[in-house]
Amino acid sequence: MLDVATFRQAMGLFPGAVTLITTGEGDLRRGITATAVCSVTDSPPSLLVCVNRKTGTCQEIQHSGRFSVQLLSADQTDLALCFAGATGATGIGKFDASDWITCPAGLPRLETALASLSCRVTSSSENGSHMVFIGAIEDAALREGEALIYARSRFRRLETV
Repeated sequence: MLDVATFRQAMGLFPGAVTLITTGEGDLRRGITATAVCSVTDSPPSLLVCVNRKTGTCQEIQHSGRFSVQLLSADQTDLALCFAGATGATGIGKFDASDWITCPAGLPRLETALASLSCRVTSSSENGSHMVFIGAIEDAALREGEALIYARSRFRRLETV
């Protein structure tokens, strides 16, 4: 079996779009920074997200059956760090760092996100330390810009060739 250090080194070579997985309403808002997000199907439109089972975000998704994904822009490194816990902010306090509204589905929406996708959980499964949630996308808001990328243990911008 592959050791954890080698696994992490290998996964660090895979560039990933930086997102916030958010959930909850009012004082129950929770969120984390994640790159483990991908599309599943376009019919019906759906997303897969992986969330550590120890987080309040995971617990609230399990409770509410809903989550949203915010795709961060290249200039939102500070927000990514905040939701990753690097600033010391926790729980609802993470949402003080930027401009949030509530989407029509009742979930947190980052007004400055390149994409904000609100989902209803259609299936979930435990996999090691994480829960894998698949959600049907029920609402979306999009805007122009370049995505923030994480690769080789650093936040990066896409380079035009």
